[in-house]
Parts: sequence; C-alpha cells; structure tokens
Amino acid sequence: MPTLTTYQTTIIPDWVDYNGHLRDAFYLLIFSYATDALMDRLGMDSSHREASGNSLFTLELHLNYLHEVKLDAEVEVHTRIIGHDSKRLHLYHSLHLVGDVKELAGNEQMLLHVDLAGPRSAPFGEDTLARLQALVAGQTDVPPPQYIGRVIALPAKK
Repeated sequence: MPTLTTYQTTIIPDWVDYNGHLRDAFYLLIFSYATDALMDRLGMDSSHREASGNSLFTLELHLNYLHEVKLDAEVEVHTRIIGHDSKRLHLYHSLHLVGDVKELAGNEQMLLHVDLAGPRSAPFGEDTLARLQALVAGQTDVPPPQYIGRVIALPAKK
C-alpha cells in the first residue's frame, strides 16, 4: 500500500476564487479533513479523544501549490507517513484528481500528540503506535515525496 487515500471531495462554488481556481485556504481545508481521516484510521477518533483525553495538534505545516484546481474537479488526498517518534508524527498529503498520479498540491505537516488536560505532549498509546507502524511498514518501498523539507527564503544576495 504505497499510497493511502484519506479524503475525496468535489470542488464546490464557495471554494473557488475570481479566477475560477480553488482558493488557497481551501487547499488547507481539504488537507485538514485528510488529517482527520488519518486520525480516525489510527484509532484517534472522537470517542478515543473523549476516553483518552489525547489528540493531535499541528505544530507546523508547509503548503505547495503546484497546479490549478478548478470548480467541480473531483479530487483525492494521498497521505504518506514520513516518520514518527513516541509523540510526533511527520506526514505528507498530496492532492490529485481522482484516479490521477499528477500532484496538484502538497502539504507537509508535523503533528504533536497532546494530553488535553495540560495541554502538554504525551506519548502515543500502544494501539495507535501499532497502527502507525503498520502504515509505515506498508510504505517503505516508496521514494520520499519531492516537496518535503523545503524552506522559504529569498536567494542570497551576491
């Protein structure tokens, strides 16, 4: 299972700007829904959050707009686990037309597992770690995404 499809949707009129393209904020909304779906897949759904008092918080994210997305496009998000430790999850979402491999946008995220009572960081539970490790094991033969680890900066002056 090299790619995990976590979310599918159709681009609606409220999400489109004056140029007929998906507004930049709605790319992130779509990726946010994909993160929610990944959390569900890891067993971190709303009932788990209520029972454990734990959730994931976004620490940092980068968003790359690669190609236009237009009204009524049917899109899907593919999610890759880049890495994790006992408390953090590094992932990459890519946006595609349904059934197409061409990447329209990319979203790299670093998430932190949090005890909501603190709030403070907390280690993942054993069940969550096992699910996470199973996803990682299914993606080991896939090369890393092209757009991870990028930095925003102007070129150095000569």
